[in-house]
Amino acid sequence: MRIAMILLLLVLAACASPSPEFLAAPRHDLQIDGIDFAVFQKANRAEVIRLGYFSRRDRERVPGLMVQAAEQASGCRAIPFSLKTRVPGDTAEARINLKC
Repeated sequence: MRIAMILLLLVLAACASPSPEFLAAPRHDLQIDGIDFAVFQKANRAEVIRLGYFSRRDRERVPGLMVQAAEQASGCRAIPFSLKTRVPGDTAEARINLKC
């Protein structure tokens, strides 16, 4: 039972589907500072999804890395302070406005 639960968590951690707004957007997979991200860009916006599990303590550096991931995948600059999450403080998914 324990092994099945671990396998299920690993499979779920590897999934990264965009929100409906970004469904037709191309996916860019990249790794920054040892963290895997999936980035979906549509026009001047990007949705960044962090892959894998992180403890609350380890999540502090993630928002800055999400901005870097959006910039690297899109080739655009992130608009300062535009990173927004659906759940405040969540580091699993964020949307960032871009200046291309």
